[in-house]
Amino acid sequence: MNPRERVLSVLNNETPDKVPVTCFTQVGIVEAMEKLDCAWPEAHSDPTKMVKLGTSLNKLAGLESARIPFCLTVEAEAIGCRVEMGRIDRQPSVRQAAFQSAGEVNIPSDFVEKGRIPAVLEATRMLKKNFPELPAIVGITGPFTLSGHLIEIERLVKLMRLKPMEVEDLLDKVTDACTAYAQEIVKAGADVIVVNDPSAAPELIDPLSFKSTIKPRLKFFTQGIKAKKVLHICGGATPIISDMADCGFEAISVEDKVDIAKAKELMKGGARSMFVAGRMTTTQARIVKIAGNVSTAKTLFTGKPEEVRDEAKKALQAGTDLLAPACGIAPRSPLANIKALVEARG
Repeated sequence: MNPRERVLSVLNNETPDKVPVTCFTQVGIVEAMEKLDCAWPEAHSDPTKMVKLGTSLNKLAGLESARIPFCLTVEAEAIGCRVEMGRIDRQPSVRQAAFQSAGEVNIPSDFVEKGRIPAVLEATRMLKKNFPELPAIVGITGPFTLSGHLIEIERLVKLMRLKPMEVEDLLDKVTDACTAYAQEIVKAGADVIVVNDPSAAPELIDPLSFKSTIKPRLKFFTQGIKAKKVLHICGGATPIISDMADCGFEAISVEDKVDIAKAKELMKGGARSMFVAGRMTTTQARIVKIAGNVSTAKTLFTGKPEEVRDEAKKALQAGTDLLAPACGIAPRSPLANIKALVEARG
C-alpha cells in the first residue's frame, strides 16, 4: 500500500497492511523550511511553497501525510479579522476580531474568494495532481473556534451563559460558512478534511455545553461533506470523547492527555437493543477510528528520538488506529524526532 491507500483504508474501516503513521494537524517545522526553501510566512500564502512544506515531512522523514495549511487563521482573515502573519517559527494569530458582538456577524457569501482561501484551494489542486500517492489532508477551523476568532473567545464564552440564543444563531452562521469552505476544498481534490476546534475543549467549555451546542453543528457539518473527515480537539478531551465520536467523523484526533485505550472503550458505544415491528433488534454503533497521540509539546519538541520511539510504541500498543502527533507539531521540533516517529511503526 502507498501512504494514501493506507490512510484511507483506515478511514474506510478497512484493514491496512500496517498502521499508518501520519499527521492530521500542523506539519511545518523550521528544519524542513530551511532545507526545502519553503519558509513561513511566505508558505502561508504561496501555493507552491505551501505544497512543498505540506509534503516536506513525507520527503524528509517518511511521514504518510500531505497536510495544508499550517494555522487556524485562514477563514478568520477572509471574513475580516486582523491577522499577524508570524515568522519562520511562529504561526499566524488573530490580533483583532472582525465584530464587536454576535449579532453583528455577517459572513459574505463570497468569503471563499477572499484572503488566503484561494491559495489553499490552489495548493489542494496541486497536491492532488502532483502527489497522488499521498493523502491530501486539508485542515479548517472548527465552528466554535472560528466564532471565537470573529468576536473574541472571551466574549463568546460569556455569551454562552448570558445570551445562549445569540450564540446559537452565531454558530449556525459560522457552521454554514465552514461547510461552504470545506465543500470548496473537496471540489479542489482533498481526500480528508480535518476540523480543528481547540476552543471546544473541556478546559474552556463544559462537556454538557459541547453536547448541547457544539455537537449538533458538527453533525450538521459532517452531513454536508463527501470526503473523509477527522475531528481534532485539544486538551483533556476524555469527557467528550463519546460525543466527538457521535458527530459523524470517520476518525477523531486526540492529544496525549487522552488515554487511547480508555477512549476506544468510550467510543464503542456498544450495541443498542430496541423493539422494531414487535421484534427485538440490535444495532451496532458506527465504528470511529482514533488518531494520536505522541506528545507534541514535550516528546516531539524537546525529547530525544528514543523517547519518541518509546511513546509511539505505547500508542500503538494502546490501540491507536492512526499513529500521529498529539497536536500541531511545534515549528522548532527536530526532524530527527519525526523520523523516530516513523521508525517506531516500522
